[in-house]
Formats: sequence, structure tokens, C-alpha cells
Amino acid sequence: MRNAFINAVGFTAATLTTFSFVPQFLKLIKTKKTEGLSLMMMMQIAIGLLLWIVYGLLRKDIVLISANTVGFFIVFATIIVFLRLKGEKNEN
Repeated sequence: MRNAFINAVGFTAATLTTFSFVPQFLKLIKTKKTEGLSLMMMMQIAIGLLLWIVYGLLRKDIVLISANTVGFFIVFATIIVFLRLKGEKNEN
């Protein structure tokens, strides 16, 4: 029972943090507005996620590796869209 509870807490935490950036990404795609977003914050999150992936690799922990890899790609996609929208705005 104890292991099931621990696993449930870990799974819930991984799910929430992994997909926490999805609403921001969808809002950015929908509105095409970058105001209120911090590139520095997104870069820090991306670097932090990469470090979690390395940590997971070192520990051979598939949960850490998979959750943070998915999260990294969501944040990375957000950064790419952010930079493209900023570039388009500067061209106009």
C-alpha cells in the first residue's frame, strides 16, 4: 500500500509538472501575443528540465527521464514560437 501511494504521488507530480506549460503554449499559439512572457524564465525552465533529464539518466530513472523530456519539448516549442513571433513583430 505504501509503495502504491508513493508511486501515485510521483505520477501525479510528474503529470502536473510535465504538462504545466501546455496552457501557455496553446495561448501563445492562439493569441500570437508574446507580451507577459519572459524568455529568461522559459530558458531557465528548459535548462532545469535538461538537468533533470541528466539526473534521471545518471540514476537510470525512467520516470524522471520521460516526464522531463516531454516537458522540455513543450517548453522548447514554446520558446521557438515565442522567438518567431518576436521576430515577426520586429519585422513589421
